[in-house]
Amino acid sequence: MRHGVKLNPLGRKRGHRDALLKNLSIALITHKRINTTLAKAKALRGFIEPLVTKAKDNTTHSRRLAFSELQNKEAIKELFDVIGPKVGDRPGGYVRVIKTGFRKGDGADTALIEFVDFNDIYSLDNQGQAKKSKSRRGRSGGKSGSNVAAAAAAATAAPVVGDAISNEEE
Repeated sequence: MRHGVKLNPLGRKRGHRDALLKNLSIALITHKRINTTLAKAKALRGFIEPLVTKAKDNTTHSRRLAFSELQNKEAIKELFDVIGPKVGDRPGGYVRVIKTGFRKGDGADTALIEFVDFNDIYSLDNQGQAKKSKSRRGRSGGKSGSNVAAAAAAATAAPVVGDAISNEEE
């Protein structure tokens, strides 16, 4: 039984698994989102989160620690100059794993893994409210309720103004 075993070996030996996670994390840092299998995405989440935590404080020591894991100068620059400042106030949970279905060839579960703060659809604007996308109105009418109230207010005000003008003319 595998009680309490936290490491998913991904069917690879240690050196191959370390190289796989390093390459996946470099791709994730470079592109901000990648498609892979669900098992690899979950393993990558445990590998990349400590690196992003190190990127929150931009010191030489933390850069060297991250470089010892990734061995890629461009990825380290991107991690510390772009990703680190953007996630500076977030206490954790820097990546999101979204299941995307099954792969056609072998039926493996696939997933999209992405940085949370780099998705424009789910991000918040300055007022703290989610950005609204233009969509079709539902059966309930959507915005027509406020238009009906405005039209009713204008309709009640219009005859009064019209009567006042007709009274003055007479």
